Amino acid sequence: MDRAQLAHFLRTRREALQPEDVGLPRGARRRTGGLRREEVAALAQMSADYYGRIEQQRGPEPSEQMLTSLARALRLTLEERDHLFRLGGYASPGRARRSDHVDVGIMRILDRLADTPAMVVTGSGETLVQTPAAVALLGDETAHEGLSRNVVHRWFTDPTSRDRYPAEDRPEHARVFVADLRAAYTREGPDSFPGRVVADLEATSPEFREVWAAHEVGVKHPRTKRIRHPEVGLLEVHCQTLYDAEQSQGLLVFTATPGTESHEKLRLLSVIGTQELRPR
Repeated sequence: MDRAQLAHFLRTRREALQPEDVGLPRGARRRTGGLRREEVAALAQMSADYYGRIEQQRGPEPSEQMLTSLARALRLTLEERDHLFRLGGYASPGRARRSDHVDVGIMRILDRLADTPAMVVTGSGETLVQTPAAVALLGDETAHEGLSRNVVHRWFTDPTSRDRYPAEDRPEHARVFVADLRAAYTREGPDSFPGRVVADLEATSPEFREVWAAHEVGVKHPRTKRIRHPEVGLLEVHCQTLYDAEQSQGLLVFTATPGTESHEKLRLLSVIGTQELRPR
């Protein structure tokens, strides 16, 4: 770990950003050139004291998870993210195309969707980042660890993961999820994270084994989804996906037809999410 260079790199990238670059209001009395330390800390979901100590070349060695959060907060490119990891002591030639890095362009789009349910997911089924409105609609899908980070693993091992969908829609969702997992498994191999998910589900879930044995590929996600929210009831939403082929990630954006009851419910959830779930 190179503390001096790590601190310098973080400071220069922080000072190069403006509040508008990360979806924050500027404020009438703002005099700071670039982002404040506490703003970067809030975007990275860490304490301002912890981040300040990194820039001051003291404190504990940041974990890979912390560096990943900082890379997103500072809107780093892939090359900049790799440089950040090397400065943090995690040099690895194979790190250049890690699937958990969100492209800076995708993050800029997400910044402008703060009041819209939107999220970035990997090709193998992990949710990397959500807008507050998406958390209000679907729950926090980024809080899981281990194999449970994968939506397919949760679907077949945690019955509560299906609560947001009407019972009659669940068989179709299961087919779509398994087809997506098969594509990731074929692309990345049995020793990958998708491979570990498949191995665990084959050993523990008879239902998964049955769907997996059908060997379906290319099952399309329905453009219109029905979501059963515990507070506002049933919503019918449209899901549009912007796909980043280089990173094998998708930006999912949920909307509803204007003038419908679902549209009003989605607006209500967006307000709730923006007010209560914005990072502090």
